[in-house]
Amino acid sequence: MNAMIFAAGLGTRLGAITSAKPKALVEVGGEPMLKRVILKLKNAGVSRMVVNVHHFADAIVCYLKANDNFGIDIRISDERALLLDTGGGLLKARPFFDSNEPIIVHNADILTDFDISQMLDSHIESKADATLLVADRRTSRYLLFDADRRMKGWKNVTTGEIRSPWPDIVSAEGIVPLAFGGVHIIKPSIFSTLERYSDSSKFSITPFYTDQCADLYIKGYTPEESFHWIDIGKPQSLIEAENIVSELRPTPLPE
Repeated sequence: MNAMIFAAGLGTRLGAITSAKPKALVEVGGEPMLKRVILKLKNAGVSRMVVNVHHFADAIVCYLKANDNFGIDIRISDERALLLDTGGGLLKARPFFDSNEPIIVHNADILTDFDISQMLDSHIESKADATLLVADRRTSRYLLFDADRRMKGWKNVTTGEIRSPWPDIVSAEGIVPLAFGGVHIIKPSIFSTLERYSDSSKFSITPFYTDQCADLYIKGYTPEESFHWIDIGKPQSLIEAENIVSELRPTPLPE
């Protein structure tokens, strides 16, 4: 099983905290977020991970080496020269993946304790090209889904902007707005579409999903059981994460 961890971000919203370390090594409950995500993915059966690096790249490389890559095959996708954003970063990492396996993509700054194995089962069973973790959570930008949880577009509720191959449909009743959770699973076959998508090597994955949802089967997934979810990328969110970390379902330690 393959996975990619987005760990290259600048973490500017955290101010002084990320002026001396990468966001992926910010600690919650005494443990770096990168370690938490790695162990979560390892526990789900991932045997090869790709970690992209840019901001304080050497610190992440040294941290992984000092921990013997937590006993799994971890490859570094080096973005020191140019931070490629999520879409460009995923495309750059393509050579590191086993072409026959689904790829779990997880932001390093997302603290969550849902069972990712169940999401993987849902992805495989549905034969979706991409399965996105979504939830009924307040945000300014929503992904839009039909009653069958097939993605139909994107909406910025602050500006009213809508992006969709079906602008009339997504303005009608029956469309469900859900917040993206920074965890998704893709088929390797999606790379051929990803390659044709942008003239630039730097681009975001969310507009790609929005623009391609008519041609690709992009499905929303919400765990049946309640779960914790926090983006630790802001100071207040980091405080909230510290307050709930003791309530998280435990992740087994590496052997």
